[in-house]
Amino acid sequence: MQIPDGRIDVHVHALPPFYIEAVEASGHKASVSAGFPAWTPQAALAFMERNGIAFSINSISPPGVAFGDETRARNLARRCNDYLATLAAQYPRRFGGLGILPMPDLAGSLDEIDHALGVLHLDGIVLFASYGTAFLGDPVFDPVLERLNEAEATVFIHPNSHPASLSLGMNIPTFLVEFPLATTRVVANLIFSGAVRRFPNIKFVLAHNGGAIPFLSWRFAMAPLIDARFEGFTQESVLAALRRFYFESAQAAGPAPMAALAEISDRSHWLFGSDWPYCPQSVTQAGEASLAASGFAPDLFRQNALALFPRLK
Repeated sequence: MQIPDGRIDVHVHALPPFYIEAVEASGHKASVSAGFPAWTPQAALAFMERNGIAFSINSISPPGVAFGDETRARNLARRCNDYLATLAAQYPRRFGGLGILPMPDLAGSLDEIDHALGVLHLDGIVLFASYGTAFLGDPVFDPVLERLNEAEATVFIHPNSHPASLSLGMNIPTFLVEFPLATTRVVANLIFSGAVRRFPNIKFVLAHNGGAIPFLSWRFAMAPLIDARFEGFTQESVLAALRRFYFESAQAAGPAPMAALAEISDRSHWLFGSDWPYCPQSVTQAGEASLAASGFAPDLFRQNALALFPRLK
């Protein structure tokens, strides 16, 4: 399959009507105050055309599919994944997809990994930073990571609202501060729990250029010198673990985050993301202008995506 010239968007969300209906019926809401944005495949293609995006790898965003009933979560995950696969079949040169899992249901998630990757041949899996109170890297989630490691899967980690964040009482939307901090926390847990070492075949992609990770990387690397609880880690092993991650640029394409990212990550691990339709076109255009002003050519991000998702070649 040969896709058109242009950007490859690894952080873009599909919002089919049946999904919005299921979320609203559960009593959950969108992460932005305006509610779920308008979305159709045609609107997505129009956005792509306006912004030079050749190919979009769609995923389902928080709040996900699990709202307390395991059977309904499994059914909704299956319906979402089948929908993404159908969309990719209808527009094979324009759309791909990342499978959603009915986490924290481990048995259902293992079945859905097999279906999403082995039957539907989606491009990877989307996981959230935490489920309940536990972050990825907690041993409770090891069966899922083991299966993804066996599949040598690409896993996009999207931040979500942890119960502790929701209890802070701040009159600030969670997407602004708590989402990037959720990404920061899950990276710390994946590294210092040893999960990054235990599952070397998973290619983890971090939303929003890793949240605060570029800034905190040196602090992470100093941890073995400070606290005996980090015995077994060295400065270099921590920095090497950070270099394992891929970083996508949505809402984080400014000169300061990109400069910090360049200190800890090879450019071959940088990807483009728009976070559309939650982020309007103006945000995408501002990010594109900032990347261009910093000298980062779109082809860099495209070639990295082609290497990460070889099906697109």
